[in-house]
Amino acid sequence: MGLLSKVGRYEFLSEPFHCDYSSHLFMGHLGNHLLNAADFHSNDRGYGMNYLMPRHRTWVLSRLAIEMTEMPKSYDKFAVETWVENAMKYFTARDFKICGKPAADEEEEKVYGYGKSVWAMIDTETRQPVDIFSIHDGLIKEYIEEEKECPIAASSRVKMSADAKFVRSIDTYYNDVDVNGHINSVKYIEHVLDLFSIEWYKQYDLRRLEIAYVAESHGGDRLTFRIQDGTDELEKSISISKLSENGSNSVEVSRCMVKFVKK
Repeated sequence: MGLLSKVGRYEFLSEPFHCDYSSHLFMGHLGNHLLNAADFHSNDRGYGMNYLMPRHRTWVLSRLAIEMTEMPKSYDKFAVETWVENAMKYFTARDFKICGKPAADEEEEKVYGYGKSVWAMIDTETRQPVDIFSIHDGLIKEYIEEEKECPIAASSRVKMSADAKFVRSIDTYYNDVDVNGHINSVKYIEHVLDLFSIEWYKQYDLRRLEIAYVAESHGGDRLTFRIQDGTDELEKSISISKLSENGSNSVEVSRCMVKFVKK
């Protein structure tokens, strides 16, 4: 059997119950679609979860950046294209393009935005990193696509200071936990975006989101959110932490940057 194309394309529907008050797709649900596309793409090519799980291996998301000029509206059909930009021993970079059908008076397809991500592979029993090239004799190398454009910046280190303000603490439950046994990557995004009121979203659109996953958290952990302004009042940096196992100190589990634009 020959190799598949390096770029995968997967169709989705912006279902109305996955949309916000303005009938636009929630960023969290878009994040789920990106991760689904990554899963479909890797499974189809022989290095996805279907192959990894019986061998006690799994992909874990390390960093994600999403930059959108527009969000799909309720009932919009859209596609996610995804490809592996590069791969190293312990990390691989995967890109995304979110696109839709051309407008009636246009020939080129509509582009909603792009995403960039970094993934690691771990042993599910030891939680230690795994050599990505050990899977299927380094099959992933055959699928590296270096020519396709993803014209957004990769995630950078989100800077936080001691002046970051406490916003809230939340408990985590059954619906927060994913197949890997830790808090789902997208749940962090949803909790971060819930830090802002509906009145805020009536004035500003989310243009870019970056999130880095620093440490694992699990169901039952209490998460604490702190926030500070970035380069201006429309850019916010957020730190998410949990209590250590002995409860004596705080452990950062994720750091996020969100950038808004005025409507």
